[in-house]
Amino acid sequence: MSTAIHTEPRFNDDEAARQHLEAIRWPTGPVCPHCGGTERNVALKGKSHRAGLYFCGDCRTQFTVTVGTCFERSKIALHKWVYATHLMCASKKGISAKQLERMLGVTYKTAWFMAHRIREAMKPVDGAPPLGGNGNVVEADETYIGNIKGARRAVGGWHKHAVVALVERSGGVRSFHIPKIKAKDIHAIIRTHVARESSLFTDEAKSYVKVGREFLSHETVNHGKREYARGDVHTNTIEGYFSLLKRGIIGVYHHVGGQHLQRYCHEFDFRYTQRKITDIERAELALRGISGKRLTYRRIGVQ
Repeated sequence: MSTAIHTEPRFNDDEAARQHLEAIRWPTGPVCPHCGGTERNVALKGKSHRAGLYFCGDCRTQFTVTVGTCFERSKIALHKWVYATHLMCASKKGISAKQLERMLGVTYKTAWFMAHRIREAMKPVDGAPPLGGNGNVVEADETYIGNIKGARRAVGGWHKHAVVALVERSGGVRSFHIPKIKAKDIHAIIRTHVARESSLFTDEAKSYVKVGREFLSHETVNHGKREYARGDVHTNTIEGYFSLLKRGIIGVYHHVGGQHLQRYCHEFDFRYTQRKITDIERAELALRGISGKRLTYRRIGVQ
């Protein structure tokens, strides 16, 4: 991280961080998180009120820019939240909680919790449009990551965590941690997240045959026979994504528990999907995603 970026006011000063977050979340002025009101919001000033406190004249409640977000009720300085978000968005293969601990000057437990909250902000919104459409190519594949605690090691990936991913060429990616690689689960994911007007490219696995008939076309490559590309028919794009995901988990995080793996998938999905914009733009997009995503330490621990 360059000195120029580290000395940005929003990374070192709470007031600058608050103004930055308000400009992102409320570009046209304060919005009450309780009732959605915009017309009768008043900034409360004076020594008895903390900076950034507003009063809604419609529902008669007070609020700040962090109410209703995954930053709500946090005792961590706001500028550290903004800086941590930037670091996670700017690191291609992720940044460990130990590194956040050192750079932010917080405890390891706090850094770990912050990272999970930011991953929640990176989670795609419900109802996002499906990938592909208009004849675009969507590649589908599965991989195995880590080891399931207590599982006996066996041939194949039965003792590992299964991840299914969909990637639109020159577009975004969505990956899903599932208990086992089963055709019915793969079919449900593809039908939900891929537009029917797409061309589906997969390997020769039988689990894709039936669902492939529902799309514009279904092309396969036979990896078992060492066929990795036939013209523009290949799954190299999704293999490239898997390499980033695995290198990040193995090289940066080292070990990821199964109960947390989906959030790590959201993190890598977010960075890959937004890879064509700058680090600053990516961080601002993540900060827009903090709304409506409260995440307590208890919830993280029990999942």
